[in-house]
Amino acid sequence: MVQKYRITGMSCSACSAAVEKAVGKCEGVKDVRVNLLANNMLCEFDETLTDDSKIIKAVEDAGYGAGVFSYSDTLPAEEEKYTPIRTRLILSVVFLLLLMYVSMGHMAGLPLPHIMTPHGNALVFCLTQLFLALPVIYLNRKFYYSGFGTLFKRHPNMDSLVALGSAASLVYGIVSTVIIAVSMKKGDMQTVLEYASNLYFEGSAMILTLVTVGKFLEDRSKKKTGSALAKLIDLSPETATVIRDGKETVISAQDIVKGDIIVVRPGERICVDGEVTEGSSSVDESAITGESMPVSKTVGDSVISAGINLNGSFKMRAEKVGYETTLSKIIDLVESAGASKAPVSKTADKIAAVFVPVVMCISLLTAVIWLIFSRDVSLAFRCAVSVLVISCPCALGLATPVAVTVAVGRCAGKGIMIKSAEAIENLSSCNTVVLDKTGTVTKGRPEVVSAKYFSDKEEKIRSIALSLEKNSEHPVADAVVRYCEGAEEIKAENFVSESGKGISASADGERYYAGTEKYAVSLGIDMTPYREYINSLSADGQTLAFFFKEGSLLAVFGVKDEIKETSKQAVEKFKTEGLETVMLTGDNEGAASEIARKAGVDSYEANVMPEDKYLKVEQLRNDGRKVAMIGDGINDSPALAKADVGISVGNGTDIAIDSADIVLMKNDLLSAADAVSYSKKTMLNIKENLFWAFIYNVICIPVAAGALYPAFGILLNPMIAAGAMSLSSLFVVTNALRLYKK
Repeated sequence: MVQKYRITGMSCSACSAAVEKAVGKCEGVKDVRVNLLANNMLCEFDETLTDDSKIIKAVEDAGYGAGVFSYSDTLPAEEEKYTPIRTRLILSVVFLLLLMYVSMGHMAGLPLPHIMTPHGNALVFCLTQLFLALPVIYLNRKFYYSGFGTLFKRHPNMDSLVALGSAASLVYGIVSTVIIAVSMKKGDMQTVLEYASNLYFEGSAMILTLVTVGKFLEDRSKKKTGSALAKLIDLSPETATVIRDGKETVISAQDIVKGDIIVVRPGERICVDGEVTEGSSSVDESAITGESMPVSKTVGDSVISAGINLNGSFKMRAEKVGYETTLSKIIDLVESAGASKAPVSKTADKIAAVFVPVVMCISLLTAVIWLIFSRDVSLAFRCAVSVLVISCPCALGLATPVAVTVAVGRCAGKGIMIKSAEAIENLSSCNTVVLDKTGTVTKGRPEVVSAKYFSDKEEKIRSIALSLEKNSEHPVADAVVRYCEGAEEIKAENFVSESGKGISASADGERYYAGTEKYAVSLGIDMTPYREYINSLSADGQTLAFFFKEGSLLAVFGVKDEIKETSKQAVEKFKTEGLETVMLTGDNEGAASEIARKAGVDSYEANVMPEDKYLKVEQLRNDGRKVAMIGDGINDSPALAKADVGISVGNGTDIAIDSADIVLMKNDLLSAADAVSYSKKTMLNIKENLFWAFIYNVICIPVAAGALYPAFGILLNPMIAAGAMSLSSLFVVTNALRLYKK
């Protein structure tokens, strides 16, 4: 069973790593993926060994909140307990400015009551700062609850570093206030002034405020990151008009059931997948397929959810509702892809899992070293707190998922459905693309252009051809059925299909066959008398369909399938991206040669069986090639599964092909070329993010620890460190958002 859960309390990659680790230990859990951006978790588990309550408890024991996911959730439960972040930020800034004015105003000569200065009354000076810092701490108490909560449960996160840094500054200030009060009573003004100049109350409030600024900006950027997904969710209409008991009734779209007759008027969105039962219209399906041109719909045609009815009214029968609709599947697919992890992120995940404890140890070690060598408590404290608040596990955790989420959402808007982050990484490194011909490079709707009968019973042969081929889903069979339309259909029994060869059935007491030349020869048909004619058709680029019975050839139909308008452009783009193009087809040499020439592919192979496509992909991979296979997802399924990346050319509704890593909703090879281009841009963006996240922490932690102080006198203030930490996360998210413009 696969279940989705809402997770609350996560703030960085250390959080998601802790949740995954905790749930992964549950008995019966097979796979768990946490989406830090979406605050949810996908978990696959054995229902006989565990259940929702055990999984939720594991999350809660790790220090986070959990619940079974519902699309009706509009606000995470954790946020309801606290002041909204925007209000929190505004009030925090107001109190922080007052605090900074009191703590540093006298240094700049700003007007301040004498009693509120260190020389006037140091105790009042301290208590005023404390009372101004406390509202900021209360407003941002979320960091304390989350940080110390996960720390006590041995799963510290970024909030733990922030909470420790802020709390340490607060405690240091309170202790200093006590020392000042005692020293004032003793008349020791030197000690009073010394401690009054290093209270750190403003540091405690500044750390929380700056981190909140970073979180506010980060959240806004994250919303932009998931805007493509939000737009998809908004495509689903809230209500629909259905006919029940002979009357039109407006109901919630969620209440539609299979079999309902739905009235779709001009300008309305289609809420479920179904079939037109009455009327006709043009439907804009661009939101799902990426196809800009409207599609004409009439009785018997299928329609998909999220399409817009442009002109005439029509009625449709609901066939896929709820989570079965195309739109729902796309939403789940995009979310799942965002939760997946690219192999390149594994190193970052391993570091993130131990990052916070290591930083806490470095902070403690920094304090000890400075105390030993300088014996300056204020210096040791300052460096230790700076290490805590400058470290940013959030940047590491966001480096991959923000880029993947943007990429998947952007591609979804173009009708390119990417199932995982791994597919993006693998596609970016492919150097060979294998193309199926029929329906991929060509239009997939061939027409019969020649017919030769070797019997005077032409009408009967047409009837036999019609009766046999109507049972096949092959495009050539469809062309023959359309060509023979009108012939008298005869009853065919014992239908047998041999993949890649042909079909056979019994009719009128005889066994009839239809298929390739190889199929005919294998069953004893001598092609020698017909060789010249067959060669002439093949030279013209025609695909040949042979009809015969035992020992006798009955007819040969020549079929042509035109190349798609964009296939040549797509092949050129593959080459520009550095990919070698190989076309495989079960067609004869003549037809394959003509299409290969028109498309401009590097090489091709004809007369290839479905199992041969699998072997060809395997051979290429054994030769050290990284292979992307593009096919229709039916006969090509073995090859799609064997390739490093399987890309299925869909038909606008089939998005759940298990053997494919990427599904093209638009039946256009150019979409596959776009996917290759975008995967390379995405991987470059991910590597940039990881580089800056790593380099930031590698450089900033030693600087915060005071490594430059002995030689250059450079020492970071904890407030500056907190600002740098916030900016690092914002930088990673903003860099990922650049993918929207690529």
